[in-house]
Amino acid sequence: MKIAYSFIIIFLSSSFVLFSQQVPNDLDIIYNDLVWSDEFESTTLDTNKWFRQTFGPNGGKWYNGELQHYTNSNTNSFVSGGNLHIVAKKETKTQNGVRLNYTSARLNSKYTFTYGRVDVKAKLPSGNGTWPAIWTLGKNINEIGAYFQTQDFGITNWPECGEIDIMEHGLHATNFVSSALHTPSSNGNTANTATKTLPNVAENFHVYSVNWSPNQITFIIDGNPYYTYKPSSKNKSTWPFNKDQFILLNIAMGGIAGTPDSNFTQSSMVIDYVRVYQNKTASKTK
Repeated sequence: MKIAYSFIIIFLSSSFVLFSQQVPNDLDIIYNDLVWSDEFESTTLDTNKWFRQTFGPNGGKWYNGELQHYTNSNTNSFVSGGNLHIVAKKETKTQNGVRLNYTSARLNSKYTFTYGRVDVKAKLPSGNGTWPAIWTLGKNINEIGAYFQTQDFGITNWPECGEIDIMEHGLHATNFVSSALHTPSSNGNTANTATKTLPNVAENFHVYSVNWSPNQITFIIDGNPYYTYKPSSKNKSTWPFNKDQFILLNIAMGGIAGTPDSNFTQSSMVIDYVRVYQNKTASKTK
């Protein structure tokens, strides 16, 4: 879920920076200890764990030409049947002084972590123009209205805060999900990214994961690694991933995902669980 778009090419010593590898490395660290989770077994959203982010930092709207307002309404995000439902709807709403024709929800975890594995079991919304995302941002991002910005941690611009896109759908053909990294050395044209085809993402649950170690970031779907980011040189430009990040869950509408279907009324991302694993003592696989 890109915050904003610009085109940047970074040169070091008159040559391109080597950003990442398309072929996934073996996981260098296996994280075993469950340290934080939400199984969504209650009847209401646990506001001790989640914050509904609603303020549009781009003049009352969001970036990338998106068409939705994120709301704190229980019709856009709620817990039912052991699942979290994030619902994008076609409905006109004026919020932050701006009138838009779609509503949705954007949840920030009130939990942050440095290194570990995130597993999210989810079923994705259907319809052209829907843009669901499971991702993380640096706790230090200065985006107005983000939970940790409201708690006085927001001191760093995007993409210097770092962004890990665990799963996005809608940026490619239907059933092509993608993962990506955004850093000062790579943003805008999304150099560090990979896609994977899955069967019927709107009908089937899949487990979308990231394994984030001090050495590399590997994206995993249903237990199978498929893309690793491991820059040859780690510095502030290529590796802002040595500080706390928080988890975001949302559905955007339109923008880079294209024009929504004319007959779209509503669709949901249904999430069975969110789990974070770390180790008291890191266990290396090799």
